[in-house]
Amino acid sequence: METMMRNAFLYLSKNRMANRTAKRYGLKFGAKRFVAGVQIADAIEAIRQLNAKGIVATLDHLGEFISTEQEAAEATHYCIRTLEAIAESGVNSHLSLKMTQLGLDISKELCMKHMRMILDTAKRQGQFVRIDMEDYAHNEVSLEIFETLRKEYGETVGLVIQAYLYKSGDDIAKLAEYKPNLRLVKGAYKESSQVAFPEKADVDRNFIAIIEQHLSNGCYAAVATHDDSIIHHVKKYVKEHNIPNSQFEFQMLYGIRTQAQQELANEGYSMRVYVPYGDDWYGYFMRRLAERPANVWFVLKSMFKS
Repeated sequence: METMMRNAFLYLSKNRMANRTAKRYGLKFGAKRFVAGVQIADAIEAIRQLNAKGIVATLDHLGEFISTEQEAAEATHYCIRTLEAIAESGVNSHLSLKMTQLGLDISKELCMKHMRMILDTAKRQGQFVRIDMEDYAHNEVSLEIFETLRKEYGETVGLVIQAYLYKSGDDIAKLAEYKPNLRLVKGAYKESSQVAFPEKADVDRNFIAIIEQHLSNGCYAAVATHDDSIIHHVKKYVKEHNIPNSQFEFQMLYGIRTQAQQELANEGYSMRVYVPYGDDWYGYFMRRLAERPANVWFVLKSMFKS
């Protein structure tokens, strides 16, 4: 049953008609729990509240289904405006983005042009930009673009590596020469068993393996998980191997396990919350529902209250 629900929500996350319908209704039916707001001012305020509790953030202007150069240019403008808003407000936050928003499916060259515009702004302001990893079809080109931009912009840019892909260990080994800041995640897209571990237990084992691999390379690891067993393992591993807290951080999603976020911050660990905003929230919201059945019940309760 759980697998069927997950597959259904992942399918719906890619439905353009459902996405258009969701935009008309706004952040209703529980979506406000996972999305900070439609306007950037809402997101900045959410980050202010997190910062006040000793928690840092990563801001992401949501956007999917980009199909024209004009839409890609608009998404690029929003990313630059987000960096400017972070600088103007003084909040402690990074920027996260998806390269398909910037026209990657139109052409690699267009995406590179937009990435350089964003990174020029980030480097000038001393900010950090994380390239999110999308589905397997975009994996290799994302790695290629990251390597190029890492050579040009240095520590201004980071990447995400997904534990559910068989190739992730090899990718980390290849990227080690750049000493990259990597966000390590389990992975949230539906992939073929030809390229990804189909069983959760195998994903969990590989997740731990790539965390240890990246830390042992002396690189900065952003460990993105809500899994207590993974968090406990990381705490134990860094102590046993004398890895300083300054070499890693924990990351969680906005609206999920807020008490655990605060506890980690209180314990002295760097705790970063991924804060999404914007009116194109539908695909992101569906993937959150796919991840945990408990999220579905939360939404249903919200519907009956509204």
